Amino acid sequence: MSNSQNIIDALKNQGAPPDLNQIALIKKLCEIKFSGLFSIFNIFFTQKNMGLYIWGDVGRGKTLIVKEYIKQLKRLDIKGFHYIDFMSFIHNELNNNAGNKNPLNKVAKTITSNSNLIFIDEFQVEDVADAMIVGNLIQKILNFGTRIIFTSNSHPDDLYKNGLQRKKFIDTVKISMKDIDIYNLKGETDYRTRNIIGIDTLNQQKSYSDNDILGLIKENFTLDRSMQDKIFINDRKFNCKLKSNNILWIEYSDFFLMPTGSKDYKQICQNFDWIFISNFTKSDDDSSDTIRRFISFIDISYAEKTKVKFFTNQFDIANLYEGFKLEILWNRCVSRLSEMQTYEYLKDD
Repeated sequence: MSNSQNIIDALKNQGAPPDLNQIALIKKLCEIKFSGLFSIFNIFFTQKNMGLYIWGDVGRGKTLIVKEYIKQLKRLDIKGFHYIDFMSFIHNELNNNAGNKNPLNKVAKTITSNSNLIFIDEFQVEDVADAMIVGNLIQKILNFGTRIIFTSNSHPDDLYKNGLQRKKFIDTVKISMKDIDIYNLKGETDYRTRNIIGIDTLNQQKSYSDNDILGLIKENFTLDRSMQDKIFINDRKFNCKLKSNNILWIEYSDFFLMPTGSKDYKQICQNFDWIFISNFTKSDDDSSDTIRRFISFIDISYAEKTKVKFFTNQFDIANLYEGFKLEILWNRCVSRLSEMQTYEYLKDD
């Protein structure tokens, strides 16, 4: 059986059968050839087909497919990075080599050591310091004979939009990319949303740790480098677990104990596409203010069509409220909570 068929079958078994565009990408990945020659040889004889730059809309399954491709290769000489982690590693290595001659060469040698393939996920150049490094670094990595696979939401020509010294960056990237195939993964299915929808966090026996939730977010969303643990709402500061781009993660037992109201919830729902809520604690009539705030939040997020994922950890969210005073309001809220976890609700933009 071919590698491409193995990948297709594996994706089917994960509940993500690839469409025709994705199958074409899988076959393209399987065309990448690996050299068994020493890196020094490749410094002078750079070959074509040195990798693949995959770009397309969010949620098209780029990362999912590449990770399965790498898994099926069963090789030990592959390194994988999220772009943020990749650049953090590069900057640390440059600092370690400060004062040395040609520090970028040394960094390239380090990262290609024992590596025939490097996978850089969510490639997104936004910082001028990164822009001045990354183009030249790509070329040096390729010169060592190491292949590179990128995933990105942007074509290489659209990277670093409106950035300082952008022309210099684009010119360098074009030279570096001349030996890398550029592939546009088209289609309409949003696998990111489908992956999250497929995880039942309302009525299940599994507990999700903070690391589990963070891993889920990192796997399915593009996070910026300045992830924050504070959020300002109507000129007030609140704690949060994570705030990055259009993602917010808060704790029920913290946020809804605070004196918040509909004005605050509306601002949150208008500023974030996805909200994750964890660390639920049950409420009764002695803590009815907390559950009343939560009901108000659900009403507003439902009206705004905000995507919300709940991590209740081993109890049915219908049992979050155990009182009587708000029973009618709560029963309506439970119905909305269930609807808000359906594919029909979450898939809509």
